[in-house]
Amino acid sequence: MTDARGSARREGEAPVRHAPGTPCWVSLMAHGPDRARRFYEALFGWEFRSGPQQLGPYARALLDGCEVAGIGLLPPDVRLPVAWTPYFASADVDRTAEAVRWRGGTIGVGPLDAGEAGRLAIGSDPSGAVFGIWQASARRGGRAATGVPGAPAWYELTTRESERVAKFYASVFGHTAQPEVSTDIDHMTLSVDGRPVAGIHGVGNGPLGDRGPHWTTYFSVADLDDAVDHVLHLGGQVLERPHAGVRGRVAAVADPEGARFSLLQGPR
Repeated sequence: MTDARGSARREGEAPVRHAPGTPCWVSLMAHGPDRARRFYEALFGWEFRSGPQQLGPYARALLDGCEVAGIGLLPPDVRLPVAWTPYFASADVDRTAEAVRWRGGTIGVGPLDAGEAGRLAIGSDPSGAVFGIWQASARRGGRAATGVPGAPAWYELTTRESERVAKFYASVFGHTAQPEVSTDIDHMTLSVDGRPVAGIHGVGNGPLGDRGPHWTTYFSVADLDDAVDHVLHLGGQVLERPHAGVRGRVAAVADPEGARFSLLQGPR
């Protein structure tokens, strides 16, 4: 597969500060984190370093020294699906967590400190979709890998209650929610300062499968067909074959433990 490391931000560049409401991190909690790390290292070219251990063993994935994602251990007694969870930036995670509760969501973890890196909370919106909140430390900010193969490229929420949930994210994180008028499906775009950062796909009474409402992370790839073949070779699954999407060619896949994500090859 094409080397994923491309032109990520280099050593010495200023740490990235994400505007509140911007997806700023994505994390996978797996029963077998070592196996998961081997899968994503082979698929995306990630390297790993030890990260905050407040929630158990945790490793940060990097591309050319730039942070891209995290993988940790999901304890066997915790009844949560193995899934990728996006985190939204906040200037004050405690205040944002309180806003989540006031707007009909729940907070299941935290807020708590993540070592010197920052402060976090994990919650769910009124439809039940899980997301995280991240407040980066004023003393430390990692360089982020963006716009390169192997880095997160898009986030999309699948739910039955698109309008209600869009109002929730707008009120909690300050997103501007706009309907997507170029398609026949129920789709809304969440923006921060006029920049699209995530989407909401409403399925009405359609099927949600065994996952219920959920966020999906899209990772950028240079060659979608090659990446799909690589997923299969590494023991993963292809859930939706490559097809044309709003943002490019896309395929839905899962890693060997069943964590689902999508691969996105943008327009050339």
